[in-house]
Amino acid sequence: MIIKPDDIKAVSALFDGWEETLVYSCLEGTMGEIYSTRDGLSAMAMINDFCFLSGAPSGELAAFRPENRGGFIIMVPQNKGWAQIIKSVYGRRTALLTRYATKKNTVFDTVRLRNLAAPPEGYRIEMIGRHIYEACLNDGWSRDLVSAFGSYESFSAHGIGCAVLFGNTIVSGASSYSYYSGGIEIEIDTRADFRRRGLALACGARLILECLDRGLYPSWDAQNSGSLSLAKKLGYEFSHEYPAYEIFDY
Repeated sequence: MIIKPDDIKAVSALFDGWEETLVYSCLEGTMGEIYSTRDGLSAMAMINDFCFLSGAPSGELAAFRPENRGGFIIMVPQNKGWAQIIKSVYGRRTALLTRYATKKNTVFDTVRLRNLAAPPEGYRIEMIGRHIYEACLNDGWSRDLVSAFGSYESFSAHGIGCAVLFGNTIVSGASSYSYYSGGIEIEIDTRADFRRRGLALACGARLILECLDRGLYPSWDAQNSGSLSLAKKLGYEFSHEYPAYEIFDY
């Protein structure tokens, strides 16, 4: 039987050594949920589109789908045992990804970031207020910049982000995909027809500077090699690769 532990601390040790801010958010109770087997030997941290599986590999836990979840999720196994369980439970509904973690102790060159934060001529950067928040929700490509927060009030209280505008149109953005007590996990995207113009670099630099001004660490895990390349331009250092599984028809 799968439960939500009354005391998250009872299973928190299962995630020891996992330097992943999405896990931090779940363990702190700021965002996401923790589920476990009744015996407390296996646990999952579920937040937004991600699920992190820890402890003793359990097919029951891997197959568990909370109510009101969508039909897609990205599962991250703690070890090879969990990877085998994911593949055995979901079979052809899985797609293996390689993600790229960056070090969590980067000391940023703020002078360089200020130079990078200047957008190309004809564009401007604004922090995400109510109007931009609502506009982001209206386009599929930009929804993830703010959709992890259920309302603008929640985003204003716990999130932080900026957008690049061309005229009055949002064409790129960098924002908090999640938050925890020490910082945020960065979400960054650019409208397809405005890519390769330096916009993601500019708004990424601006967001990092804003985080540093507030005493927050701007964590970055790259979903592909292109994202890792962008992170390196901003000063991040590569840490390690790790596997993740996209699950369709979850």
